[in-house]
Amino acid sequence: MRGLFATILVLLSLAALAPSASAQSAGTDAKVILTVDGAVGAKAEFTRETLEALGLATIKTSTPWHDGVQTFEGVPLAKLMEKVQATGDRADVVALNRYTMELPLADFARYDVILATRRNGHPMDIKDKGPLFVIYPFDARPDLKTEVYYSRSVWQVRTITLR
Repeated sequence: MRGLFATILVLLSLAALAPSASAQSAGTDAKVILTVDGAVGAKAEFTRETLEALGLATIKTSTPWHDGVQTFEGVPLAKLMEKVQATGDRADVVALNRYTMELPLADFARYDVILATRRNGHPMDIKDKGPLFVIYPFDARPDLKTEVYYSRSVWQVRTITLR
């Protein structure tokens, strides 16, 4: 009888854990990874899937944080600003660790800046400066290889507040 009770208890425990584990693995793309607020039509939240559905652009460039040329794919920030109906002229880009940098919106179209979701074909995770990383085309525009633009390349982006 004890053996039967123990077996039932183990099976119930496993059944209780199974939905939770599958929901976590199935929901990784459904997690909100970006909030855009401030001077916008309405506060917007994006999952990786909804962000990438806006269309991806590619920047191949070297950075001070990686070895060699990297291929970054992400949403053009100018397109994202159109989507949220941004009316400000600057964006406070906030990282997961609360590092905040003010970026002029004019940069986004002038330099074709992207909010990268992928590096070398793979989704970026937190250990890889993801899930979102502001990328300027440093190799295509050597004039951007300065501390000003490097500091604007915020990684682990979580929130963009328009002002």
